[in-house]
Amino acid sequence: MLYFIAEWMEFEGVFNLVRYQTARAGATLLTALIIGLFIGPRFISMLRIRQGKGQPIREDGPQTHLSKRGTPTMGGLMILVSLVLGLLIWMDLRNPFVWACLAVTVGFGIIGFLDDYDKVSKNSHKGVSGRTRLLLEFIVAGVAAFIVVGQINTYLYVPFVSDQAIPLGPFYYVFAAVVIVGAGNAVNLTDGLDGLAIMPVIIASGTFAIIAYLVGRVDYSEYLGIPHVPGAGELAIFCAAIMGAGLAFLWFNAPPAAVFMGDTGSLALGGALGAIAVASHHEVVLAIVGGLFVFEALSVIIQVFWFKRTGKRIFRMAPIHHHFEQLGWSESTVVVRFWIVSIVLALIGLSTLKLR
Repeated sequence: MLYFIAEWMEFEGVFNLVRYQTARAGATLLTALIIGLFIGPRFISMLRIRQGKGQPIREDGPQTHLSKRGTPTMGGLMILVSLVLGLLIWMDLRNPFVWACLAVTVGFGIIGFLDDYDKVSKNSHKGVSGRTRLLLEFIVAGVAAFIVVGQINTYLYVPFVSDQAIPLGPFYYVFAAVVIVGAGNAVNLTDGLDGLAIMPVIIASGTFAIIAYLVGRVDYSEYLGIPHVPGAGELAIFCAAIMGAGLAFLWFNAPPAAVFMGDTGSLALGGALGAIAVASHHEVVLAIVGGLFVFEALSVIIQVFWFKRTGKRIFRMAPIHHHFEQLGWSESTVVVRFWIVSIVLALIGLSTLKLR
């Protein structure tokens, strides 16, 4: 909105700052952060009143989690409101990449909301069936992939290798949808401890803000030997909105959490990261930067597969963060150490921009 106003004013005076994506990214982060901090207490009070018992806690989960009964969920709504408002104020509304990523974020948020609502209303941890949820996710991801692929080529670029890409052709649409859905569910599986998922999401968003800005610049992308995607620089503003909204949520989600983001937030944020990775042509780098999410998802897949084959468990409990809790790590220890892992993985992901 402000970009159009600044453009109408021909970027004169103070409006000249709006011309620059870096300035708008910083402004978006602050806007989303302020909105989130302002509406947070009201959202939490509303959720507490409407939900009563809060998010159902699994009886077969870690016993230390039983003390969290009564904590409201669906805090992802707070994230979505502050994120969307921050974006609409500062983004270039003509950019198709931002609209595609926003469609995934809101669409996955709605799917997560339906799942959370089903859990809370029935006081059960089951929620919407897995098949129904996946079908809806692939529909949303498919639409976003169609929009994004209309703006980019269908090559898969390999990190650490310059000028090498794998032509996927029409299969790229399927690949893009899988990346988006996979990222959404990986973050969803990670969201099991206070502050565990949101900080790695913020770290990954900050990393992709840098990546998106660089691939959107023809001079930087040519110098670094990375694919140039015209218009992708606007995604740095999207990433900044995630960071601002995420930091505001972390203020209330820090241990002991006053609210959980629920599937409403985790699916939306994970899907957003997947869509940003596809739009910036750094899908493989997402697996590095978001390696923690990948590890969490793999721990569940491995646990289920091995248990069905042998009747035995590899991990004491899955996802993997519960395994470390069962080993005697305190919740805060698991969370902070996983944050450190996320920072290291983000640095490795950024190194792929130069090591080619």
